[in-house]
Amino acid sequence: MPRLSVIIPAHNEAGMIGDCLHALFASDPVAGGAEVIVVANGCQDATVAEATACRAAARDWTLTVLDLPQGGKPGALSAGEAAARGKVLAYLDADVLVSPPLLRQITEALDRPEPGYASGQVVIPTPRSAFSRLYAGFYRQVPFFHHGVPGCGLFAMNRAGRARWGDWPGIISDDTFARLHFAPRERHALPARYAWPIVEGVGALVRVRRRQDAGVAEIARHYPALLANDDTRPRGPGWVLRAALRAPLGFLAYVIVALMVRARRGGADWTRGR
Repeated sequence: MPRLSVIIPAHNEAGMIGDCLHALFASDPVAGGAEVIVVANGCQDATVAEATACRAAARDWTLTVLDLPQGGKPGALSAGEAAARGKVLAYLDADVLVSPPLLRQITEALDRPEPGYASGQVVIPTPRSAFSRLYAGFYRQVPFFHHGVPGCGLFAMNRAGRARWGDWPGIISDDTFARLHFAPRERHALPARYAWPIVEGVGALVRVRRRQDAGVAEIARHYPALLANDDTRPRGPGWVLRAALRAPLGFLAYVIVALMVRARRGGADWTRGR
């Protein structure tokens, strides 16, 4: 039985899943062994073939690729968990690149009988498009990324933590739902980094921001008790002013996206701007 299981839901992730897996397989060894389960759900591209082709690079990892005919992230998470054998469960987006120490640090931090949650330090790589580069210059300074354990794109928990709820609900923000099932003292921020990219172009940024806002509102509407576990972060204009002074054009890009989101509410669709 491996000590760590990494579950990667993947919907039309060709061109990204290979890099994700190669970074994973370059991780520091995890004592007790590790496995990765790619759950291709409703894919209409080469995701399955690309993931399967990475088996030769797996080294000490066990790679399983599940090909589900239907899409949907909750179903993919459940299918991955049903196949997972590890004591620690990590959930990884297919466009995230982990640094070599991170999975080992997470596994060691969560090797405990009491419930625990963990993630690393988020790094937003420099986007290719000019607008997204400006946006990232301000977005990197948002307090969410610097207080507590954000867990965006990568989060992990031990089996005792996962026992806190049953099936994954059909909601947008599964990462927020998972994080808020743990009190701040139960969440562990590890020093190792991982790259979590933002999408390219103003249209894609608006769609993602709209989806993020809808996900937060959905949690507040259906699971208000979980909000008590949120982190305390700086509020008010202070941090905004400091961040805007450091990245004035980035602040302008951020405001443009926010205004476009507000001008056209509704619609939680999301596509990668790649």
